[in-house]
Amino acid sequence: MLDSLLDISTNLGIDTLLLLPVLIALEAVLSADNAIALAAIAQGLESEQQQQRALNVGLVAAFALRMLLILTASWVLRFWQFEVAGALYLLWLVYQHFTAAEDESHHHHGPRFASVWQAVPTIALTDLAFSLDSVTTAIALSRDVWVVLLGGTIGILTLRFMAQLFIRWLDEYEYLEDAGFITVAFVGIRLLLRVANDNLVPPQWLMVVLIAGIFAWGFSKKTQPEAAAETAVDTASQNGHLPSENDSLAAPPSASSTAAEASRQPAGVISLENDANPAE
Repeated sequence: MLDSLLDISTNLGIDTLLLLPVLIALEAVLSADNAIALAAIAQGLESEQQQQRALNVGLVAAFALRMLLILTASWVLRFWQFEVAGALYLLWLVYQHFTAAEDESHHHHGPRFASVWQAVPTIALTDLAFSLDSVTTAIALSRDVWVVLLGGTIGILTLRFMAQLFIRWLDEYEYLEDAGFITVAFVGIRLLLRVANDNLVPPQWLMVVLIAGIFAWGFSKKTQPEAAAETAVDTASQNGHLPSENDSLAAPPSASSTAAEASRQPAGVISLENDANPAE
């Protein structure tokens, strides 16, 4: 009995050691488009503090929903309506992004939120929709629920780290936000194809190649410094102050500053400017 238990434990340990790196790598790849979508949602809040809080609270809720999905996956995956709902939600996010009003640089941006608690449900639901794809893939690799749970936990931690990076990168790279939402559209279409016919679903390696190619385009061009300068000017005009030519001219020295300068000269030293006949 003990030998059989040890044999099971050893096999389970070896299988887990081989499978966990695959799940971690898969979660990292599949989390890239998820992370950029969450970063774009968080950017709808005004301050950085609000963005951080929305991501923290939203991903705690997302973690609970993801664990619930994994535990009930055998039941949820029986109903194609869940995958259709997730796909339509993701495609709606894409539509909302590309039909949003453009800024001065002709870029689209996500929705704006007045408070953290308006953004939190959107973050949690977005991750849940993505989880319908990633959890299905993870379950196909392993039937051990605890392994999938561990992979989902690592995925949430990876997602939080990547979303933080993408919030900064969205301001630095011109095409990155559009690239992210194109990959979101890929995931939505993939879910619809899975419902229609499993044979139509593109293989995982092809999805990885497509996502990598789209993100390579997203990182291909940095935001121009002139755009940042225009933003600074717009901010200054909103605050009621615009720089003028007079701002660059030095103000004439006041009487007090002239007196202070004179007081710093050593006693007994005569300025050459005031000495018309210097001693030979």
